[in-house]
Amino acid sequence: MNRHLLVIEDDPRIADFLSRGLGAEGYTVEIATTGTDGLARARASDPGLVILDLMLPGLGGLELCQTLRAEGRHVPILMLTALDSTGDKVRGLRLGADDYLAKPFDFEELLARIVALQRRGREQRAEAATLEVADLVLDRERMQAQRAGRPIALTAKELAFLELLMSAPGRLFSRERILSNVWGVNVDPLTNIVDVYVRRLRAKIDQGHELPLLKTVRGLGYRLDDSIE
Repeated sequence: MNRHLLVIEDDPRIADFLSRGLGAEGYTVEIATTGTDGLARARASDPGLVILDLMLPGLGGLELCQTLRAEGRHVPILMLTALDSTGDKVRGLRLGADDYLAKPFDFEELLARIVALQRRGREQRAEAATLEVADLVLDRERMQAQRAGRPIALTAKELAFLELLMSAPGRLFSRERILSNVWGVNVDPLTNIVDVYVRRLRAKIDQGHELPLLKTVRGLGYRLDDSIE
């Protein structure tokens, strides 16, 4: 188990408490006090779990979480924040957080959640290190895609979009759900960005293949499967 934890917290008292408490439990704790620094450390140090404050100077916790997920990073993220409304929880979870703990918190509960999240992460990686639909394969560890054995060059957003569709083959995803999961809840709902990326994905994963995988259900959304229409 990766016992390296990244704590992104701007309150020095809480950061120090977590550093000492988690260190006493055998974890190696790295502290970042701004969102920008936290993002850089998450990219560079490959932590086993991120404890992320929602209210951070500069780059906020929600945007940081969304950025990590868009880049294909599956590190477990525990949001730790004083904002305890249902709306805040939903936004955090939709943008890729794995759990949510409100301040003030019980340290024993925090420890239990860390263990549960890391165990869940190991199980998910073991069960679904790759996603496959027909001859389309997505390696979730390396975030690399290929079809019929040929690599497909995809941007971070294209990868996030493709991973969402491949996570549930045949499931219909509405434009609203795709926007929320890939671009976040703050995106203008009237934007045509989903349609633009559908065209891009089709050109990359379906063009030149006899069986198209990316399907449009007019007025409802999109799905990815190997059915013949």
